[in-house]
Amino acid sequence: MTRQQTHQIAVIAVTVVAAVVVIPIFLVIAFIVVNGISALSWEFLTQPPREGMTQGGILPAILGTVVLMAGTAIAAIPLGIGAAIYLAEYAGNNRLTRAIRLAIVNLAGIPSIVYGLFGLGAFVLFLNFGTSILAGSLTLGLMTLPVVISTAEEAILAVPSEFRVVSLSLGATRWQTIRRQVLPHALPGILTGVILGLGRAAGETAPILFTVAAFYLPELPRTVLDQTMALPYHLYVIATQVPGMPLSIQYGTALVLLLIVLSLTLVATFIRTAVRRRREW
Repeated sequence: MTRQQTHQIAVIAVTVVAAVVVIPIFLVIAFIVVNGISALSWEFLTQPPREGMTQGGILPAILGTVVLMAGTAIAAIPLGIGAAIYLAEYAGNNRLTRAIRLAIVNLAGIPSIVYGLFGLGAFVLFLNFGTSILAGSLTLGLMTLPVVISTAEEAILAVPSEFRVVSLSLGATRWQTIRRQVLPHALPGILTGVILGLGRAAGETAPILFTVAAFYLPELPRTVLDQTMALPYHLYVIATQVPGMPLSIQYGTALVLLLIVLSLTLVATFIRTAVRRRREW
Protein backbone atom coordinates (compact mmCIF):
# COMPACT_ATOMS: atom_id res chain seq x y z
CA MET A 1 0.00 0.00 0.00
CA THR A 2 1.45 3.35 -1.04
CA ARG A 3 1.61 6.46 1.12
CA GLN A 4 -1.04 8.13 -1.05
CA GLN A 5 -3.45 5.22 -0.57
CA THR A 6 -2.84 5.25 3.18
CA HIS A 7 -3.57 8.97 3.24
CA GLN A 8 -6.84 8.50 1.33
CA ILE A 9 -7.97 5.71 3.65
CA ALA A 10 -7.19 7.87 6.69
CA VAL A 11 -9.15 10.80 5.22
CA ILE A 12 -12.14 8.56 4.51
CA ALA A 13 -12.03 7.06 8.01
CA VAL A 14 -11.86 10.48 9.68
CA THR A 15 -14.71 11.75 7.48
CA VAL A 16 -16.92 8.79 8.39
CA VAL A 17 -16.22 9.21 12.11
CA ALA A 18 -16.94 12.95 11.90
CA ALA A 19 -20.20 12.25 10.07
CA VAL A 20 -21.24 9.70 12.70
CA VAL A 21 -20.72 12.34 15.39
CA VAL A 22 -22.06 15.42 13.61
CA ILE A 23 -25.13 14.07 11.79
CA PRO A 24 -27.00 12.96 14.96
CA ILE A 25 -26.33 16.38 16.50
CA PHE A 26 -27.86 18.14 13.50
CA LEU A 27 -30.80 15.74 13.56
CA VAL A 28 -31.47 16.52 17.23
CA ILE A 29 -31.24 20.26 16.58
CA ALA A 30 -33.55 19.98 13.57
CA PHE A 31 -36.04 17.95 15.62
CA ILE A 32 -36.09 20.60 18.37
CA VAL A 33 -36.48 23.42 15.83
CA VAL A 34 -39.32 21.71 13.95
CA ASN A 35 -41.26 20.92 17.12
CA GLY A 36 -40.53 24.15 18.98
CA ILE A 37 -40.66 26.89 16.35
CA SER A 38 -44.46 27.09 16.54
CA ALA A 39 -44.30 28.09 20.22
CA LEU A 40 -42.00 31.08 19.63
CA SER A 41 -43.88 34.35 19.71
CA TRP A 42 -43.54 37.78 21.24
CA GLU A 43 -45.81 36.75 24.12
CA PHE A 44 -43.82 33.56 24.72
CA LEU A 45 -40.57 35.53 25.03
CA THR A 46 -41.83 38.57 26.96
CA GLN A 47 -44.55 37.34 29.34
CA PRO A 48 -44.41 35.35 32.59
CA PRO A 49 -46.07 31.93 32.74
CA ARG A 50 -49.66 31.63 33.89
CA GLU A 51 -52.44 29.03 34.16
CA GLY A 52 -50.14 26.58 35.90
CA MET A 53 -47.35 27.33 33.37
CA THR A 54 -49.46 25.97 30.49
CA GLN A 55 -50.02 29.47 29.13
CA GLY A 56 -48.05 32.68 28.86
CA GLY A 57 -44.32 32.86 28.32
CA ILE A 58 -40.94 32.13 29.82
CA LEU A 59 -39.52 35.63 30.40
CA PRO A 60 -38.52 35.03 34.07
CA ALA A 61 -36.67 31.85 33.08
CA ILE A 62 -34.84 33.60 30.22
CA LEU A 63 -33.75 36.53 32.38
CA GLY A 64 -32.83 34.18 35.21
CA THR A 65 -30.58 32.18 32.91
CA VAL A 66 -28.92 35.33 31.56
CA VAL A 67 -28.34 36.66 35.10
CA LEU A 68 -26.88 33.33 36.21
CA MET A 69 -24.54 33.29 33.21
CA ALA A 70 -23.39 36.81 34.03
CA GLY A 71 -22.80 35.83 37.65
CA THR A 72 -20.95 32.69 36.58
CA ALA A 73 -18.71 34.73 34.27
CA ILE A 74 -17.92 37.22 37.05
CA ALA A 75 -17.11 34.40 39.47
CA ALA A 76 -15.11 32.18 37.11
CA ILE A 77 -13.35 34.26 34.44
CA PRO A 78 -11.05 36.52 36.53
CA LEU A 79 -10.08 33.72 38.92
CA GLY A 80 -9.69 31.16 36.13
CA ILE A 81 -7.54 33.35 33.90
CA GLY A 82 -5.50 34.52 36.90
CA ALA A 83 -4.81 30.92 37.92
CA ALA A 84 -3.89 30.03 34.33
CA ILE A 85 -1.43 32.95 34.14
CA TYR A 86 0.19 31.88 37.39
CA LEU A 87 0.51 28.23 36.34
CA ALA A 88 1.81 29.06 32.88
CA GLU A 89 4.09 32.03 33.60
CA TYR A 90 5.10 32.04 37.25
CA ALA A 91 4.81 28.57 38.77
CA GLY A 92 7.74 26.24 38.33
CA ASN A 93 7.45 22.74 36.93
CA ASN A 94 7.56 20.91 40.24
CA ARG A 95 5.60 18.25 42.07
CA LEU A 96 3.15 20.75 43.55
CA THR A 97 2.18 22.34 40.24
CA ARG A 98 1.84 18.93 38.61
CA ALA A 99 -0.49 17.89 41.42
CA ILE A 100 -2.50 21.10 40.96
CA ARG A 101 -2.86 20.48 37.23
CA LEU A 102 -3.96 16.89 37.87
CA ALA A 103 -6.53 18.11 40.39
CA ILE A 104 -7.88 20.65 37.88
CA VAL A 105 -8.30 17.95 35.23
CA ASN A 106 -10.07 15.70 37.73
CA LEU A 107 -12.36 18.50 38.87
CA ALA A 108 -13.48 19.04 35.28
CA GLY A 109 -14.87 15.49 35.24
CA ILE A 110 -16.85 15.63 38.48
CA PRO A 111 -20.62 15.23 37.93
CA SER A 112 -22.57 18.45 38.18
CA ILE A 113 -24.79 17.14 40.98
CA VAL A 114 -21.71 16.95 43.23
CA TYR A 115 -21.11 20.65 42.62
CA GLY A 116 -24.76 21.25 43.43
CA LEU A 117 -24.47 19.45 46.77
CA PHE A 118 -21.26 21.34 47.54
CA GLY A 119 -22.96 24.64 46.71
CA LEU A 120 -25.86 23.70 48.96
CA GLY A 121 -23.57 22.98 51.88
CA ALA A 122 -21.03 25.76 51.37
CA PHE A 123 -23.00 28.72 50.01
CA VAL A 124 -26.64 28.09 50.89
CA LEU A 125 -26.17 26.73 54.42
CA PHE A 126 -22.67 27.54 55.73
CA LEU A 127 -22.33 31.08 54.30
CA ASN A 128 -26.07 31.60 54.73
CA PHE A 129 -26.67 32.98 51.24
CA GLY A 130 -29.85 30.93 51.01
CA THR A 131 -31.23 29.68 47.72
CA SER A 132 -30.25 32.73 45.72
CA ILE A 133 -28.66 34.00 42.54
CA LEU A 134 -25.43 34.56 44.46
CA ALA A 135 -25.26 30.95 45.66
CA GLY A 136 -26.17 29.62 42.22
CA SER A 137 -23.64 31.80 40.41
CA LEU A 138 -20.83 30.81 42.77
CA THR A 139 -21.70 27.13 42.37
CA LEU A 140 -21.76 27.36 38.58
CA GLY A 141 -18.56 29.41 38.71
CA LEU A 142 -16.80 26.64 40.63
CA MET A 143 -18.03 24.10 38.09
CA THR A 144 -16.76 26.26 35.22
CA LEU A 145 -13.35 27.04 36.72
CA PRO A 146 -11.49 23.82 35.73
CA VAL A 147 -12.42 24.21 32.06
CA VAL A 148 -11.43 27.89 32.01
CA ILE A 149 -8.12 27.25 33.78
CA SER A 150 -7.10 24.31 31.58
CA THR A 151 -7.93 25.90 28.23
CA ALA A 152 -6.53 29.32 29.21
CA GLU A 153 -3.26 27.77 30.37
CA GLU A 154 -2.90 25.81 27.14
CA ALA A 155 -3.59 28.96 25.13
CA ILE A 156 -0.95 30.93 27.07
CA LEU A 157 1.63 28.17 26.72
CA ALA A 158 0.97 28.06 22.96
CA VAL A 159 2.28 31.63 22.51
CA PRO A 160 5.86 31.37 21.17
CA SER A 161 8.54 32.01 23.76
CA GLU A 162 10.26 34.43 21.38
CA PHE A 163 7.56 37.00 22.18
CA ARG A 164 8.54 36.90 25.84
CA VAL A 165 12.27 36.96 25.18
CA VAL A 166 12.11 39.98 22.87
CA SER A 167 9.78 41.91 25.19
CA LEU A 168 11.95 41.26 28.24
CA SER A 169 15.12 42.16 26.33
CA LEU A 170 13.61 45.54 25.47
CA GLY A 171 13.17 46.35 29.14
CA ALA A 172 9.57 45.33 29.79
CA THR A 173 8.70 43.71 33.08
CA ARG A 174 7.29 40.21 33.22
CA TRP A 175 3.77 41.50 33.88
CA GLN A 176 4.01 44.01 31.02
CA THR A 177 5.11 41.18 28.75
CA ILE A 178 2.20 39.02 29.82
CA ARG A 179 -0.36 41.81 29.52
CA ARG A 180 0.79 43.31 26.21
CA GLN A 181 2.25 40.33 24.36
CA VAL A 182 1.10 37.01 25.76
CA LEU A 183 -2.56 37.59 26.64
CA PRO A 184 -3.56 39.32 23.37
CA HIS A 185 -2.17 36.40 21.35
CA ALA A 186 -3.70 33.84 23.71
CA LEU A 187 -7.13 35.49 23.63
CA PRO A 188 -8.71 33.14 21.02
CA GLY A 189 -7.90 30.07 23.08
CA ILE A 190 -8.97 31.73 26.31
CA LEU A 191 -12.31 32.70 24.77
CA THR A 192 -12.82 29.12 23.65
CA GLY A 193 -12.41 27.87 27.20
CA VAL A 194 -14.69 30.55 28.63
CA ILE A 195 -17.48 29.78 26.18
CA LEU A 196 -17.13 26.03 26.71
CA GLY A 197 -17.48 26.55 30.44
CA LEU A 198 -20.39 28.98 30.20
CA GLY A 199 -22.13 26.78 27.64
CA ARG A 200 -21.94 23.83 30.00
CA ALA A 201 -23.17 25.93 32.92
CA ALA A 202 -26.10 27.33 30.91
CA GLY A 203 -27.56 23.86 30.38
CA GLU A 204 -27.02 22.41 33.86
CA THR A 205 -29.99 21.60 36.07
CA ALA A 206 -28.54 19.84 39.14
CA PRO A 207 -26.41 22.73 40.53
CA ILE A 208 -29.20 25.30 40.27
CA LEU A 209 -31.75 22.83 41.59
CA PHE A 210 -30.08 22.95 45.01
CA THR A 211 -28.93 26.57 45.08
CA VAL A 212 -31.15 28.99 43.17
CA ALA A 213 -33.90 27.66 40.90
CA ALA A 214 -37.57 28.21 41.77
CA PHE A 215 -40.40 25.97 40.59
CA TYR A 216 -42.71 28.86 39.76
CA LEU A 217 -41.74 32.50 40.28
CA PRO A 218 -43.37 34.87 37.79
CA GLU A 219 -41.86 37.96 39.46
CA LEU A 220 -38.39 39.02 38.38
CA PRO A 221 -35.57 38.97 40.97
CA ARG A 222 -34.54 42.28 42.49
CA THR A 223 -31.28 41.43 44.27
CA VAL A 224 -28.62 38.71 44.09
CA LEU A 225 -30.10 37.16 47.23
CA ASP A 226 -33.41 36.39 45.50
CA GLN A 227 -34.38 33.14 43.87
CA THR A 228 -35.04 33.01 40.15
CA MET A 229 -36.40 30.72 37.50
CA ALA A 230 -33.95 29.29 34.96
CA LEU A 231 -34.49 27.64 31.60
CA PRO A 232 -32.90 24.22 32.35
CA TYR A 233 -34.90 23.71 35.54
CA HIS A 234 -38.03 25.21 34.00
CA LEU A 235 -37.73 22.77 31.11
CA TYR A 236 -37.34 19.86 33.53
CA VAL A 237 -40.42 20.99 35.48
CA ILE A 238 -42.75 21.45 32.52
CA ALA A 239 -41.60 18.17 30.96
CA THR A 240 -42.00 16.01 34.07
CA GLN A 241 -44.12 17.76 36.72
CA VAL A 242 -46.89 19.61 34.88
CA PRO A 243 -49.67 17.38 33.52
CA GLY A 244 -51.20 18.38 30.22
CA MET A 245 -48.27 20.58 29.22
CA PRO A 246 -48.32 21.10 25.42
CA LEU A 247 -45.31 19.60 23.69
CA SER A 248 -44.83 22.75 21.65
CA ILE A 249 -44.10 24.74 24.84
CA GLN A 250 -41.60 22.12 26.00
CA TYR A 251 -39.76 22.12 22.69
CA GLY A 252 -40.06 25.91 22.44
CA THR A 253 -38.34 26.27 25.81
CA ALA A 254 -35.61 23.87 24.70
CA LEU A 255 -35.18 25.86 21.49
CA VAL A 256 -34.77 29.15 23.39
CA LEU A 257 -32.11 27.57 25.62
CA LEU A 258 -30.38 26.20 22.54
CA LEU A 259 -30.42 29.64 20.90
CA ILE A 260 -28.89 31.28 23.99
CA VAL A 261 -26.01 28.79 24.04
CA LEU A 262 -25.59 29.11 20.27
CA SER A 263 -25.50 32.90 20.56
CA LEU A 264 -22.69 32.68 23.12
CA THR A 265 -20.76 30.41 20.79
CA LEU A 266 -21.27 32.64 17.75
CA VAL A 267 -20.14 35.75 19.63
CA ALA A 268 -17.01 33.97 20.83
CA THR A 269 -16.33 32.63 17.33
CA PHE A 270 -16.64 36.11 15.83
CA ILE A 271 -14.26 37.61 18.40
CA ARG A 272 -11.80 34.73 18.03
CA THR A 273 -11.80 35.05 14.24
CA ALA A 274 -11.26 38.81 14.40
CA VAL A 275 -8.32 38.40 16.78
CA ARG A 276 -6.72 35.68 14.67
CA ARG A 277 -6.88 37.85 11.58
CA ARG A 278 -4.83 40.50 13.33
CA ARG A 279 -2.30 37.96 14.59
CA GLU A 280 1.00 37.93 12.74
CA TRP A 281 2.17 34.43 13.53
